[in-house]
Amino acid sequence: MKIDILTLFPEMFTAVKSSILGKAEEKGILDIRLTNIRDYSTDKHNKADDYPFGGGAGMVLLADPVFRAMEAVKAEGKRAIYMSPRGKILNKETIQQLAAEEELVILCGHYEGVDQRILDYWNMEEISIGDYVLTGGELPAMVLIDSVARMLPEVLSSSHAALDESVYSGLLEYPQYTKPREYQGMPVPEVLVSGNHKLIDLWKFEQSLILTKERRPDLLDAFLKKERSFSKDQKKILNKILETDF
Repeated sequence: MKIDILTLFPEMFTAVKSSILGKAEEKGILDIRLTNIRDYSTDKHNKADDYPFGGGAGMVLLADPVFRAMEAVKAEGKRAIYMSPRGKILNKETIQQLAAEEELVILCGHYEGVDQRILDYWNMEEISIGDYVLTGGELPAMVLIDSVARMLPEVLSSSHAALDESVYSGLLEYPQYTKPREYQGMPVPEVLVSGNHKLIDLWKFEQSLILTKERRPDLLDAFLKKERSFSKDQKKILNKILETDF
């Protein structure tokens, strides 16, 4: 997948090119390209923003340098995204749709936003990562890229790893432990070192239910509303956790 990122601060994306995503780039699975919007300004000071018509606080990205940058990355016909607090919330369905694209173009706004004509002309899709406002679109873009990249084949060690995580599986993830077996007087739950994989799976299921009921009852409701088949042992756990017959 090729991802073009248009930003005023390309240096912020150093973190994206490290760890798992960096390895994905080395393997040729990902191709993340950074474009500095200021490079396409015709102003002698590389100015890329100005005061908004009609007044208001802050500055707005100028149409012309962004248009030139979009043309430079050949954005015509590609799925173009503008990271914006007024966009639709990024979720599993959107992430999976984006992961199916061969190319993405992501525009990172800054200050008070961008000239609306940019969004209209390029038919840009506005996406938000939550109901809060950040100083720019760079951090949200990193969140989007990371979440999408995890869905690509061979980025993670297991083909099922992405969908087994918290939320995607329908429940929050169970607690994880590693060596040593006891630390600061706190032992690892005995079942996890028992070697009994059936009991381990049931323990994980129970812990996920407990955490989801406690922290995200909305997720638990959605999980239970979907048609699923549970084993006899899982039903016992459900009845115990939900205090009702299942």
